[in-house]
Amino acid sequence: MVVGVLKMDLYLPESGSLKSKRFVVKSLKDRLRNKFNVSVAEEANDLWQRVSIFCACISNDVKQIHSTLESVKNMAEKETMAELLDYSVEIT
Repeated sequence: MVVGVLKMDLYLPESGSLKSKRFVVKSLKDRLRNKFNVSVAEEANDLWQRVSIFCACISNDVKQIHSTLESVKNMAEKETMAELLDYSVEIT
């Protein structure tokens, strides 16, 4: 078994409160779970315009993990309410 974890740091320029941040983040997390069947979590913080999202997947094939996590990253890049600042992938 191989585990892949993608960490994405996002900037939410139009978020003016924690409530509006939650709306954007929850929507993105739900779409990532539904489309790619990955586990998704966010790092808890009280910053209105910044969030770190972690996505994890498990497979027997490293290429499959790379492909899935790359697709997740591409979807996050296309998000209109958020800007991808940085990302990292760890495979163990």
